[in-house]
Amino acid sequence: MATTITTQIDADGIALFTIDVPNQSMNVITPEFLTDFAEAIATLASDEAIKGAVFASGKASGFMAGMDLKYLNAMLRDATAGGGSTDMSALFDKVFVLNDLFRKMETCGKPVTVAIEGTCMGGGLELALACHHRVLTSDPRVTIGLPEILVGLFPGGGGSQRLPRLVGIQGALMYMLQGKNWRPAEALGMKVVDELAEPGKAIEVAKAWVKANPDAKTQPWDVKGFKVPGGSGQFNPGFIQTMMAATVMTTKQTQRNIHAPHALLSAVYEGIQLPMDKAIRVESKYFAKVVSDPQAMNMVRTLFVSKQAAERGARRPAGVEKAPTKKLAMLGAGMMGAGIANVAAQAGIEVVLLDRDQAAADKGKAHAEEQMKKRIGRGMTPEKMAQTLGRITPVTDVEALKGCDFVIEAVFEDAAIKAEMTNKVEAVLGPDVIFGSNTSTLPITGLAAAWSKPENFIGVHFFSPVERMPLVEIILGKQTGEAAIAKALDFVAQIRKTPIVVNDSRGFYTSRCFGTYVMEGTQMLAEGVGPALIENMGKQLGMPVGPLAVSDEVSIELGHKVTLATRKALGDAYVASLADDVAAHMVEIGRLGRKNGKGYYDYPADGKKALWPGLGQDYPLALAQPTPEAVRERLLYRQLVECARCFAEGVLVTPEDGDLGAIFGWGFAPYTGGPFSAIDTIGPKTVVETLDRLAAEHGDRFAPPQQLRDMAASGATYYGSKIVKAA
Repeated sequence: MATTITTQIDADGIALFTIDVPNQSMNVITPEFLTDFAEAIATLASDEAIKGAVFASGKASGFMAGMDLKYLNAMLRDATAGGGSTDMSALFDKVFVLNDLFRKMETCGKPVTVAIEGTCMGGGLELALACHHRVLTSDPRVTIGLPEILVGLFPGGGGSQRLPRLVGIQGALMYMLQGKNWRPAEALGMKVVDELAEPGKAIEVAKAWVKANPDAKTQPWDVKGFKVPGGSGQFNPGFIQTMMAATVMTTKQTQRNIHAPHALLSAVYEGIQLPMDKAIRVESKYFAKVVSDPQAMNMVRTLFVSKQAAERGARRPAGVEKAPTKKLAMLGAGMMGAGIANVAAQAGIEVVLLDRDQAAADKGKAHAEEQMKKRIGRGMTPEKMAQTLGRITPVTDVEALKGCDFVIEAVFEDAAIKAEMTNKVEAVLGPDVIFGSNTSTLPITGLAAAWSKPENFIGVHFFSPVERMPLVEIILGKQTGEAAIAKALDFVAQIRKTPIVVNDSRGFYTSRCFGTYVMEGTQMLAEGVGPALIENMGKQLGMPVGPLAVSDEVSIELGHKVTLATRKALGDAYVASLADDVAAHMVEIGRLGRKNGKGYYDYPADGKKALWPGLGQDYPLALAQPTPEAVRERLLYRQLVECARCFAEGVLVTPEDGDLGAIFGWGFAPYTGGPFSAIDTIGPKTVVETLDRLAAEHGDRFAPPQQLRDMAASGATYYGSKIVKAA
């Protein structure tokens, strides 16, 4: 008996197949759905009483989100388990199931349409593309798309073959390679869908089409003489130019680190020149090749499964009542505080924005207004903007914070200043209110001493710019209690960010590990390694920009101040480096970074930044330059070893938090799935051997922690075999 699809046949002989996958907030493709879908198609083809069909959703959340990636992740894990070679024939058979079913549907000999009310993504849209007619709600809030590329996959249910045949190769590649979505009007204009219906009327419109078109049972690409819009084929100049340009642009974007985009290009190039029956087999061949590589499993696990789990409260204490924030006390109206105030107000939270004077507080609110203006027409209206701004109250008197139920402090990164502000706020709100500090490096346990109930004190570390950066790092002091953890995580959920939870230490997890990327790049500059080589290898590694460029972005001066504070706090335990001297020198000569228009790069008025020529004078090139591979290796392994230390020291509790924090916090190479996925994939034994060699060549900063050595010896991995932690 079907559990995911119900069937109703009306008086006109039109079958309505309603998809409603149980125990899921949104429809997804599960093994049970595949079984039920196969039965529905068989019934549609064989039952003479059925003249045509409409597929629709029984959920208010939308039509379908595509493949259940937890199920796919299990398939990938099975395919790559054991360290042996993957049975590619068996894997092909598994991934071809969906393609085969969709092909049977579109060749069943009866008209089939789809009624899309709400979100339709991935495999859900591929189902729709295999229908003979597509009806989409006109609700402008609805999106449809093929976003698989964002998690290391590509459309594997016929999407890479049908979309180009509908909209042309150039348009199809633009959307599939970027994982871009369509709004209803745009989808209609590009012919991704055939018809728009008033919200709630899609099924009615779809049935009317089936009734009016009883012979519309053949797809355009199955009609003799069909031509792809815009042309295709090896002798079509436009097709060849499109594929050449797409290959070059994709290589530039991916540095050939990510496999899925290149597999997609191959599937489109080969498949578009073949009949559909052969084309979908080509697609499945490349899809199987992609999923057989550990990269796909790593990316799916981190970018979807772990991310979704974190956002649903995986680290939230059990048994603690929900504690949504109603009124936020935001201390500090600088870029960070203003950004937090902005996202909180947009989430419906009242915000009291406090700063030293009214001009500074008003400037923080003005920042929020500027950011919202940029979104006018993209989900923001003038009326909504006015309403949101009305939730932000800029003040200078701490007494105005009365009634706030959560505090976030984002004042100057100085322990004494933060303590003074903390004391003032407690005098007004009392110690039972949860206090969150947005410090990026100062230990939370020390800051909590200024709050008389340290169990109600927690770190809430945002990333700049707040509006765009998806991560929030929740830091637990030694006495932080469950109520504080729950309050902070509930707030992060309200503003729709992704949280990780870490334990206290200087620099916590993200700042500490991110700093190693910058410092290793700067260290190499001091050693005489060419700055262009350093920067290019950073980008080839998969980082957003090179280490010198990112140092400019966050401010060389800020990094130098953090170094001075850390040196002061640690005393004799601090280990100095050549990187410290480089930063100090740059600050001394007034090259502070992008903020003052000069750092490791020059920033001329035309906006085309370039490496500062003076670097060659202050840090002359060494006669013998390292190979590109050696530079890339140092930049990668310096980050890996620091992440491993954070796990060994208990700063990190789960590898999932470590991978999420790395990718979404400082842009660690997404194709790896994160540093812990990378170590597992490379193999702890190989990682330790490489680190020992690097430590011998470049210093103890590369020395692996004992826990990683033990893993290498025992065969344990972060995500596989159990790791024994030190007591």
